[in-house]
Amino acid sequence: MKTIKLSVLDQSPVISGHSPQQAIQQTLRLAQAAEELGYHRYWCAEHHSIMALADPCPEILVTRLAAATKTIRVGTDGVLLPYYSPLKVAEQFRMLEALFPGRIDLGIGRAPGGDQATATAMGQGRYPSADDFPEQVQYLAAYLDDDLPDGHPFRQVRAQPAGDTSPQIWLLGSSDYSGALAAQLGLRFAFAHFISARGGDVVMRDYKKRYQPSPREPQPQALVCVFVICADTQAQAERLAQSVDLRRLNMDYGVNAPVPTLEEAERYPYTDADRQRIAQHHRRRVVLGTPDVVKQRLLEIQAEFEADELMVITITGDYDSRLRSYELLAGVFALERPAATAA
Repeated sequence: MKTIKLSVLDQSPVISGHSPQQAIQQTLRLAQAAEELGYHRYWCAEHHSIMALADPCPEILVTRLAAATKTIRVGTDGVLLPYYSPLKVAEQFRMLEALFPGRIDLGIGRAPGGDQATATAMGQGRYPSADDFPEQVQYLAAYLDDDLPDGHPFRQVRAQPAGDTSPQIWLLGSSDYSGALAAQLGLRFAFAHFISARGGDVVMRDYKKRYQPSPREPQPQALVCVFVICADTQAQAERLAQSVDLRRLNMDYGVNAPVPTLEEAERYPYTDADRQRIAQHHRRRVVLGTPDVVKQRLLEIQAEFEADELMVITITGDYDSRLRSYELLAGVFALERPAATAA
């Protein structure tokens, strides 16, 4: 049986009672643990002006995480490209590749990563449109690979530092748009099941069916990212999920607040409509339970999506139970820990 690669997505959650600085330190702690546990990749997400999420600049955080680890691939989920110059992003990731060759992933997306006011502020008073996203992606890949065509006005421009290796490029999405674009451009594709739990399997199969090979990626490569809470008992997993239930409810109501602790979630005065919304909308995007239960469901999702890799995002109301969830998952999947490296 083919071994499934298992990876981590970290949004650097700020849990109530903790500072954003503490959240970043917990990201560092989790990245080092993930490497020791045998996870394949560790991706950092980009969000802006969100009280519950501490990382607005994953390209900087990736540098710190790669320096604190030795073997795990480190990357972004993702750089929100409509905000930025493709050339500048290419330069940043060529630098990362020079520092940590063969370990850097460049995940890119087109979402705003915050509310409309924040996105407009990022655009210096103009709401950044994603209309040019396909062209931006093509420029980014061309700069990374020094592959602008002869006669192009920017052909002489080089993204430094040049090198023999290049970061992997992943297009991120929760709809058919990014999957279709990744297939057209011959790039890797990551589907966010934790955002959209319905229809992603069709999107990913269509990506593979329509894939156009490229010099960078002769074969399609796809992963699915799933929200997971793994605990020693089913009851404990159900209880831990209450923090993210309330976090998502706050998002629905426009409440910009840190991730609730379990105690705060248990005290919250839910209405019947709240409970119905959680059950019908939010819990559909969560895989929770004991290690065996979670493993079985993740393998079902992997098969439904025909995914080459699985990525897991976990947020709970305390950092220790989040780490414990990843430990249990690594154990039930029997992840291979990296070989000891001489100092």
